[in-house]
Amino acid sequence: MVLSQASVSLAGARLRGRLLALAAFRSPSRLAAACLLLLVVGVAVVVPQLPSFDPYTQRLGDRTLGPLAVDRRGELHLLGTDVLGRDLLSRVALAGRTSLAIAGSAVLVSLVVGSMLGLVAGYAGGRVENLILGLADIQLSVPRVLLLIAVVAVVGPSLVNLALILGLTSWVAYARVIRAQVLSLREREFVIAARALGASPGRIVLRHILPNAFGPALILAATDLGQMIILEASLSYLGLGVQPPLPSWGSMINEGQKYLQSFPWLMVLPGTAIFLVVAGVNFVSQAFTAERLPAGTETA
Repeated sequence: MVLSQASVSLAGARLRGRLLALAAFRSPSRLAAACLLLLVVGVAVVVPQLPSFDPYTQRLGDRTLGPLAVDRRGELHLLGTDVLGRDLLSRVALAGRTSLAIAGSAVLVSLVVGSMLGLVAGYAGGRVENLILGLADIQLSVPRVLLLIAVVAVVGPSLVNLALILGLTSWVAYARVIRAQVLSLREREFVIAARALGASPGRIVLRHILPNAFGPALILAATDLGQMIILEASLSYLGLGVQPPLPSWGSMINEGQKYLQSFPWLMVLPGTAIFLVVAGVNFVSQAFTAERLPAGTETA
């Protein structure tokens, strides 16, 4: 009976969640941010695939053209060209696709690692919990940027390494959120009923606790995506992130700041792209954070 009531409660909670998600985007600012984010992501995905926009072709005779300029071949450059005559729109778009791929992979790594450690710490308790919390405290005691710089300098700045390093230095928040949810859920009626029916600890954790504890972690992941983009751009700005010839917003800002007075768009355009993506991600994530359901909805 307890499990049946929980199923009805879960169905109603899911319906309310969908209605609240739709209501969250009634705000003009949130709707505009979501549309802008989709536009930037669409440009980042589509533009590098177009044959007329090559992010690598160098034409020194057409360098530092301004936005909406036409080169000597009669081709229009919507955002101009850089100091080597490469099309800026295609480079900003390709850099965005790279940054989003690294940030998304890093968030996935931190979400999986942090969720698993949080589940183990919250359900097992005792020495296991103390060990995991101790590891979290040790990592938090080291400034994150310094830790990232030190690790990247040792293992090298490949795309896979960047995603893994960013993810493995961001698991603490997820572990703490999941652990707090598990502590409140493991003594709920539906968990006690499953335990009384002989369910194994693994089944209880994965089937009954994890689905209910995962919601706040997903909201945290959406918020964390913007921070990952900024961290990747910071490492690339310092020369420890994405390596040439692959463009990155951070490295483009580093190159463009040398010509800030003469050709300001070289620095302003990638900086604006970072701002638009991070602001859009934060607005969209806040839309769900403000309207989300209380944690701990039962599941069967």
